[in-house]
Amino acid sequence: MSKKIGFLGLGHMGGPMAANLVRAGYDVIAFDPVPAAQEQARKDGATVVDTAATAAADRDVVITMLPNGKLVLDVYADLLPAAAPGTLFIDSSTIDVADAKAAAVLAVGAGHRALDAPVSGGVAGAAAGTLTFMVGGGAADFADALPVLEVMGGKVVHCGGPGVGQAAKICNNMLLGISMIGLSEALVLGEKLGLSHQSFFDVVSTASGQSWALTNYCPVPGPVPTSPANNDYQPGFATALMTKDLGLAANALRDNGIDGRLGMLAAEIYTRFNQAEAGKDFSAIVTDIRDRTNNGRSEA
Repeated sequence: MSKKIGFLGLGHMGGPMAANLVRAGYDVIAFDPVPAAQEQARKDGATVVDTAATAAADRDVVITMLPNGKLVLDVYADLLPAAAPGTLFIDSSTIDVADAKAAAVLAVGAGHRALDAPVSGGVAGAAAGTLTFMVGGGAADFADALPVLEVMGGKVVHCGGPGVGQAAKICNNMLLGISMIGLSEALVLGEKLGLSHQSFFDVVSTASGQSWALTNYCPVPGPVPTSPANNDYQPGFATALMTKDLGLAANALRDNGIDGRLGMLAAEIYTRFNQAEAGKDFSAIVTDIRDRTNNGRSEA
């Protein structure tokens, strides 16, 4: 595949992803409406243009990393007519499965190719090029995209047809949200019972309660020095984003008739927490559980 890439969405995730492509030798033309994101992209070596359509013109691959499905579909309305026939569109946003399928239909209908390729790994993974890509779409398109995705990711998995990459992401993040709430409740219970955070970690990290949330992203300061808890919960993955993802999961549970009570409850808990702490890392939910405990409140 040629090395001409258009990249739209240069935020906390998209910016480092585009920078890694530049470092790998790709010719990256990028667009984002935010001046600070534009400035950083220029420093990283991307060519920044004034419109989304310009970023898609005469590119072999167009990558989007956008906040929601509506915006993806709206942007595609501008991008698809501007792109050369057969352009491969890769959407790495986290959006509803139905929106991902609709985007693919639009792209193919306009004479292009399409993959949904949401990611896991947070800002640190985006910067390090170690993201996990969950990809939905055709096998041939996946094969063509693989060299590009491997620049930005440490693991790239073809999950199935259009929309199935988004399905994998929704399931993963629903489980992560549930795990973080359960871990936080256990930590606060341990506090009340006189168990130190370090002792909790030393036991549970090698016992049956072990989880990625504990060993990589421990929500209290100390045991995992690189976790956001040691930096006043500055976000690697913000509460607002977890709330959005759990909302997508809740919609999918309802639409498919799943008895997903924990997923629904996790969405409710983060929706309430997000009203006050949208800009905190999602692991800060432990502070909310502690505060509500100490103030004599509990979830209904």
